Amino acid sequence: MRTLILHGWGGSDFPHWQSHLACEIAKNYSCVSFLSLSDPDMPKLGMWKKELLEEMQSFKPDIVVCHSLANILWFHLCNDGSLFDMPKVQKLYLVAPPRLDCTITELSTFFPLEAPKELHAKEALLITSTDDHYLSVEEAQELQKALGIEMKVLQNAGHINTASGYGMWEWMVKECT
Repeated sequence: MRTLILHGWGGSDFPHWQSHLACEIAKNYSCVSFLSLSDPDMPKLGMWKKELLEEMQSFKPDIVVCHSLANILWFHLCNDGSLFDMPKVQKLYLVAPPRLDCTITELSTFFPLEAPKELHAKEALLITSTDDHYLSVEEAQELQKALGIEMKVLQNAGHINTASGYGMWEWMVKECT
């Protein structure tokens, strides 16, 4: 299996769970790409879309793991049809997406947007938290309904990042290895 890991705003440097995940996948001699998207602190949608499309075409992942703003990036590619000339991914993990009408100035090129009708994945799972300040439980339920996929809700996991205690995330490692 080929796993593509996509970070969000600010990146997912060690000790973030995505860094641990990339190491664990590589350690087991599996194939992983932990794409470093341009200027993670001041991201631009056009550049991120270009970089992700190039990686999708060359790496051809089976599994895609998105965190935070990477979910929104994936949604944009689904909405504009950019992925549809490529095979669907086997599994898509949408971890801690922000609300679709986020108003953070640094992220203005990404918002607002609508939930995609097709996620370009055979299986998809939305993973949220009961106390993520970027997406409330009610907003997560609305997003789940719009996407038509399963949802896993973590208790008191914040934005599911280093700040909320998500360094090594054994559950995600097991899912991807």
